[in-house]
Amino acid sequence: MGMLNEIQNGIYQWMTQIQKNNSELVTQHFLGKTSENRTMYYLQISQPSNKTKKIIWMDCGIHAREWISPAFCQWFVKEILQNYKTDPKISRFLQNLDLYVLPVLNIDGYIYSWEEDRLWRKSRSPYENGTCYGTDLNRNFNSSWGSVGVSFNCSSDVFCGSGPESEPETRAVAQFIKSKKSDILCYLTIHSYGQLILTPYGSTTKPPSNNEELMQVAKEAAAALTGKYGTSYRVGSTALILYSNSGSSRDWAHTIGIPLSYTFELRDTGTHGFILPANQIQPTCEETMLAVTTIIDYVDKKYFPNGHVVLTSSSLGLSLCLSIVLTWSVS
Repeated sequence: MGMLNEIQNGIYQWMTQIQKNNSELVTQHFLGKTSENRTMYYLQISQPSNKTKKIIWMDCGIHAREWISPAFCQWFVKEILQNYKTDPKISRFLQNLDLYVLPVLNIDGYIYSWEEDRLWRKSRSPYENGTCYGTDLNRNFNSSWGSVGVSFNCSSDVFCGSGPESEPETRAVAQFIKSKKSDILCYLTIHSYGQLILTPYGSTTKPPSNNEELMQVAKEAAAALTGKYGTSYRVGSTALILYSNSGSSRDWAHTIGIPLSYTFELRDTGTHGFILPANQIQPTCEETMLAVTTIIDYVDKKYFPNGHVVLTSSSLGLSLCLSIVLTWSVS
């Protein structure tokens, strides 16, 4: 149990610390409870302002074993907070956009992957009187639910749950996003592995109405990423370049009206797969940061074409426990 508490507390302590050290910018909010009754929190990064701002949503860790994903969410928050005063791009988009970050969507599964089974993917909700556990939360959203690329057998890795949004984690995210959907301009969900930026849809090869824009922005993001270390990414719809699936959060976000909706599949392409070596954590985060800020910058310029305001802000104190991000050598 010791390590379990350490991991769980590590996530919560990091969030509390971030908020405390950056109280003028960061607030921590309750989102919901997991199947095992852990609290889900998201962070809101918001430059104080009288104007109504739009929202960029990003979640990480919907699949337990994809450890690089929560690491990236933490890296993203750290980078924004360390650089928003000196980086003109970040300063500009924070004038108009609030960033909502859910660092670990599937906390139960994530902890289980540290404690018990490194390659665990799903949540930890019990099914069939506790004879099998877990739903693939990225097959549980209400978008063509249960139609393709899923299983109705609860012991399968792609078990889609007993119905759309049957899982508390999915429901918490979906209800919150629905409540803000008119303000959310972009939905980003971070996974691994494969080195892909995936556009809607997974359940059909029929392209969304704004497919050209989705593809163009994704290609620009991939080019920015490749510019850092030469890592090559493929861009396209899930059904066309990966596999068919239904009930994904990305498809769902697009179908409820969030125009730009992407899944990132981070490093690598299979050499190490989910068990990415620790020395690749930082470069992966650095290059992904460039891709994500390219997308956010596009959103900002599209929706706020005249939003060039000079930025002033109070001091920023950052003492980060990045240990959880930068050390994965678990004995």
